[in-house]
Amino acid sequence: MNRSRVADLSLLLVAMMWGSTFLIVQHAVRILPPLAFNGIRFLGAALLLAIMTTLFYRREWKELRLGMLGHASLLGLLLFLGYAFQTVGLLYTTTSNAGFITGMSVILVPFLALFLLRHPISRYTWLSALLAVAGLYLLAFAGSSLTLNRGDSLVFLCAIAFALHVVYMAIYAPKYPALLLATLQMTVVGLLSLGSSLLFEEIGPIHQLTDSLLQPEVLWALVISIGPTSALAFWIQTVCQKFTSPSRVAIIFTMEPVFAAITGVLFGGEVLGITAMIGCLCILTGMIMAELKSSPTT
Repeated sequence: MNRSRVADLSLLLVAMMWGSTFLIVQHAVRILPPLAFNGIRFLGAALLLAIMTTLFYRREWKELRLGMLGHASLLGLLLFLGYAFQTVGLLYTTTSNAGFITGMSVILVPFLALFLLRHPISRYTWLSALLAVAGLYLLAFAGSSLTLNRGDSLVFLCAIAFALHVVYMAIYAPKYPALLLATLQMTVVGLLSLGSSLLFEEIGPIHQLTDSLLQPEVLWALVISIGPTSALAFWIQTVCQKFTSPSRVAIIFTMEPVFAAITGVLFGGEVLGITAMIGCLCILTGMIMAELKSSPTT
């Protein structure tokens, strides 16, 4: 199996981790404000990655340069904006709208890759992306109509930020050590999230914050989020984007809501109707098509 296939399968594992832990995080942010949760999550992930770098890849610290700090800060800023716009947008829109509009990044990525990287857009990329978007719509709305509201524009900015993050990751990941680049990204996201929480969220006095952090739902969600779904997941993404295209990454990541839906059915008592199952099948078909027909055609 070549490195491109291994990279795609690893990114599919990342999508599975993100999707399958959605319920856990959703329960946690009902207790601890979302930006505060993200601040602790990403700073914890940065600390974990820094310890791993120091213990096992100490030589990577010697490659730290001002240019790398700037590029990692840009990646971290885009990631923070994606999470922040999505969080604020959810105050004014539905989770279905937010999920579908966030997934629109699968269409934005090929255009951004064409503009920034000069990557051609093949007919298979177009078809895969359109199948994924159709699947996202069916999965999110399951027969109901898309009704836009003021929060949707904020979530669309989130989609742009996530799409830009995928594209710029393709630019910078080959240039720098993956573990160190991921560490710096997590640090930027954590600091920006924590600062925004102090400015915009009511986290209460220190004893109230401590009580929230000690709640089993929050502790368990932080353990999962700091380790597997942040430190490990973004390290994997940083490594794998050296060997696959941004468009394929975007299509693979549309599997996240599929795994979230499966988790909701298995553990959340949710019911997945026929329309939603067809949506999952469309997303899966689009991903397989992108995998099998990955070479651009002229």
